[in-house]
Amino acid sequence: MKTTLGQYCINVSDMERAVAFYEGAIGLEITNRIEEEKFREVILGTAGGARVQLAYHFEEKGPIQHTNAFWKHYVYTDDCKGLFERAVAGGGSSVLEPQRLERYNVTVAMVADPDGYQLEIIQND
Repeated sequence: MKTTLGQYCINVSDMERAVAFYEGAIGLEITNRIEEEKFREVILGTAGGARVQLAYHFEEKGPIQHTNAFWKHYVYTDDCKGLFERAVAGGGSSVLEPQRLERYNVTVAMVADPDGYQLEIIQND
């Protein structure tokens, strides 16, 4: 039996702002748009990689209500510092500036997207 994970879906409070962040700052490509009566979704990803599905429910108003069950998404890159800087310039908030973790042979940083979801940016060195 073969099992793979596909995509994850997060609710966003402003679809255009979220798409601009994930497409423009993070560098994902839009693969699909879905428009239904009660919601809109945009799926973004990379060739051969995981995807994120952004969902906006027309009846929901106000900020996203986060709970403590979800912590962070991992984003792998070959330029941690550059992606961190683009994410912050593109509307994200700095959580952890890029730093080298010698023990794990990686450089990591963390940003929060415009809705507060945390992205851990990882560069394997």
